[in-house]
Amino acid sequence: MSSTPMLVFSTEKYRYMAEALCAHGGFEAGQILTRHFPDGERYLRLETPVDGRDVVLIGGTVSDADTLELYDLATGTARYGARRLTMIIPYFGYSTMERAVQTGEVITAKTRARLLSSISTASAGNRVILLDLHVEGIAQYFEDGVRTIHVRATPLVMQAARALGGTDFVLGSADTGRAKWVEALANDLGVPVSFVFKKRLSGDETKVTAVSAYCDGAHVILYDDMIRTGGSLIGAARAYVEAGARRVDAIATHGVLPEGALERLRDTGIFQHIITTDSHPRARALAAADDTGFLKVISVADLLADDLRSHP
Repeated sequence: MSSTPMLVFSTEKYRYMAEALCAHGGFEAGQILTRHFPDGERYLRLETPVDGRDVVLIGGTVSDADTLELYDLATGTARYGARRLTMIIPYFGYSTMERAVQTGEVITAKTRARLLSSISTASAGNRVILLDLHVEGIAQYFEDGVRTIHVRATPLVMQAARALGGTDFVLGSADTGRAKWVEALANDLGVPVSFVFKKRLSGDETKVTAVSAYCDGAHVILYDDMIRTGGSLIGAARAYVEAGARRVDAIATHGVLPEGALERLRDTGIFQHIITTDSHPRARALAAADDTGFLKVISVADLLADDLRSHP
């Protein structure tokens, strides 16, 4: 392995993560010139030479525009001679559109993976690092020799759970679809696990019908891989309260939290705290503006730095 440090770039919205990664040492910050024209088009220039370098590019697919920025920058690094290109995608958008339920539906998670697979290949290859995918099979959607690495945020989730509940809490799942993962996490933590069971009333409405474990007087910490509008989380939390839980908190890897979602969660009066990672820039921005301490965001930079060092 070359003694030259990996060169780290990022899309605009993930500059905070690139800075945090470089602060660990052993990485060099790359500079990008970005300009926006009145018609909405974007000018990009890699100001740090990449020829012969191992390049790390951080950029989540948090919107279509951000996905194209990631694509353009990645293509540029390969075009200008990067030896190896590693794309870190902390949040993979459209992850719930991983299969067709109705005839004619576009499997957008697959089309996005194929788009990123079409990026020119660096001389030593391209790879993608993904964090806590909603469905593990998404990693198999990447093609053309792109190597995928699926990183688990388990150490951060465990740390957050211990900070909230010590050793005396019940780990709850907001969805039986995550049951196996949450059960394994509860075993690692050495705490009881509980699940909620839902009945689908319509295409976008569900009702919790049962809680699987005794929760009377318990502190319940809910885990889900992502929080979007918060509807499923609120429904599960209410079920635990009705089952006798004395306190409910929530942890998620990805805090998507579109407009109004955080306020909706807070206004229920059910949750004392919500913790997410900074995998999505929206969560980080909301936490910075929240002076109540209701939302706490923890960095994934340590996790990513360790993974990059273990997969040189």
